[in-house]
Amino acid sequence: MTSVPVTATEIERVFRQEYGRAVAVLVRLVGDLDSAEEAVQEAFTTAVRQWPSTGLPPSPAGWIITTARNKAIDRQRREALRPGRHADALLLHTRDEPAEEGPVRDDRLRLIFTCCHPALAETAQVALTLRLLGGLTTAEIARAFLVSEPAMAQRIVRAKAKIRDARIPYRIPADADLPERLRPVLAVVYLVFNEGYLSGSGAAPVREQLCAEAVRLARLLAELMPDEPEVLGLLALLLLVQSRRPARTAPDGTLVLLADQDRSRWDAALVAEGQALVRRCLRLGRPGPYQLQAAINAVHSDAPSAAATDWGQIVQLYDRQMALAPTPVVALHRAVAVAETDGPQAALALVDALDLDAYHLTHAVRADLLRRLGRDAEAARAYREALTRTTNEAERAFLERRLRELS
Repeated sequence: MTSVPVTATEIERVFRQEYGRAVAVLVRLVGDLDSAEEAVQEAFTTAVRQWPSTGLPPSPAGWIITTARNKAIDRQRREALRPGRHADALLLHTRDEPAEEGPVRDDRLRLIFTCCHPALAETAQVALTLRLLGGLTTAEIARAFLVSEPAMAQRIVRAKAKIRDARIPYRIPADADLPERLRPVLAVVYLVFNEGYLSGSGAAPVREQLCAEAVRLARLLAELMPDEPEVLGLLALLLLVQSRRPARTAPDGTLVLLADQDRSRWDAALVAEGQALVRRCLRLGRPGPYQLQAAINAVHSDAPSAAATDWGQIVQLYDRQMALAPTPVVALHRAVAVAETDGPQAALALVDALDLDAYHLTHAVRADLLRRLGRDAEAARAYREALTRTTNEAERAFLERRLRELS
């Protein structure tokens, strides 16, 4: 039986899908982040050498985890020969003992809670966890935080050094520790979904595996903490946004804006589940940023058409979000809603007042407002500015099409 050739693209796909899971399992086994990462990277290096000739194994994830585990065992056996390393070498030989008990059983969710340790700065917690669990590159994480890639690389290096030097243990957090770590955990899941829903780079506008993983983690969090309204709000938000995915791209792969989507293609089951969660959040009476974002998306999902959208209610919800958790990105989205209630000129004044030059959507929104005002030359310049700040090919194609329409 001949093996089917494996391309570099297929190996990259496996890396994207399984890297986080493999690291999560290895961290549990070896108790050390750097050792786990090195072992998984060595396993993928071996895969790059072997799979093109041997073919894709029946379970690529199992192959990677088993190979990484064997490499970690070999490394710790070698290190055990050095003075003072005998105790560390015993870590991997307790694999037949009963699994550690605790509130978090899922390996990936557990590692997210573990990385979100209060000893680390919150941005470092989120960045490190996105790198390990989300399969995101440093460049993708930098885009999510609107900072340079070298600056983000330094944050991740410092976070790993702090974990190592402070001997922060990789263990299941106790029930009492979960609420303290919840905010960065929610941020990780949200940013993983964001990167999946509009990939920062590449040809595909959507990375479905990342979206599905974020929804899975959000569901696990809702089971773990069913009385936390922000957990329910995050799950509602992801479900409502995910419900629109079938209508978000045309058959040729080009992006379709919300206003132009065929709403009959939205996933009605996800819409109903998301709206039910929003109503549940309202009953709890403790609003937070994710709940408000979910409520905004619920208003969109209520409207049978873009023209029927209750933009006044959306502006009010953004006002509440700005009062609770003001950020320039929220202010930008509020300006988009203001354009529908007070006109593009009022919205343009709001956008021009933002300090958000590095964000490509700032320029895309500004370009659209200028286009609606008939200021085509300025709109063209804004579209070009947006193009210099995005590397996603589907998004670039959309912006280039709008730019051509102006000329």
